[in-house]
Amino acid sequence: MNVKEILKENKFVFKKKYGQNFLLDQNILNNIVTLGNITKDTLVIEVGVGAGALTKKLSEKACFVLGYEIDLTLKESLKEILKNYKNINVIYDDFLNRDIKEDISKYQYKNIMVVANLPYYITTPIITKFIEDEINVDKIIVMVQNEVANRFSAKPGTKAYNSLTIFLNYYFDIKKEFTVSKNVFYPRPNVDSAVVSFTRKEKRLKVKSEKLFFKLVRDAFTQKRKTLKNNLKDYDLDKINDALKEFKKSIDFRAENITIDEFVSVANKLS
Repeated sequence: MNVKEILKENKFVFKKKYGQNFLLDQNILNNIVTLGNITKDTLVIEVGVGAGALTKKLSEKACFVLGYEIDLTLKESLKEILKNYKNINVIYDDFLNRDIKEDISKYQYKNIMVVANLPYYITTPIITKFIEDEINVDKIIVMVQNEVANRFSAKPGTKAYNSLTIFLNYYFDIKKEFTVSKNVFYPRPNVDSAVVSFTRKEKRLKVKSEKLFFKLVRDAFTQKRKTLKNNLKDYDLDKINDALKEFKKSIDFRAENITIDEFVSVANKLS
């Protein structure tokens, strides 16, 4: 019995609030698994197990797959779909409420990889949770809407470049790997998706105060069409100008034209 038949037999109803569009295309699933360079020393955390198609592929390479699924109505279908796989454990709960360190403490592994097929609104909170909970993840591979993928990997000077881009690029090297047509999902979504990889930076930029740095970046992008002079009125503008001078820039520039290194330099000048 295939996945669609199992879902029908268990009277599964797709829920819009969870952004449920299941990827069943074998070639794309294989490409995602290949990106991870998974070995028998790898613990894979999958956020959003869905219909388990990717979960099965991951389990063939990894030492263990720890999955999280918020939709309890998938439990019976997944029990059937994953019944022959002994190195998969699915926790039916909201990932954002979990103590991840506690959950992974039960497993023996050398490195951690995260895989997730997510609706755009939950992607950033999930990645942020790994950062804030200090989970030493080597790589995160997410499938998101194509437009969101562009934002994650945006370059300075482009419309997609924003404070989120800088926040994520501070911790990870980010690469948009490939786009995925909406036609390969079940049910079919309205837009195409893309697979993005986040590789943990071995050496991060040296910031005196991360709190000040991230606040500065958020404030700089408050109104994207305005200059730094307008958005950062509550800061010492002379110091900001001094820091930017060495990059041949000034407070008359917009935030979208300031690189992450330049923001670090400004934050350190203000610290």
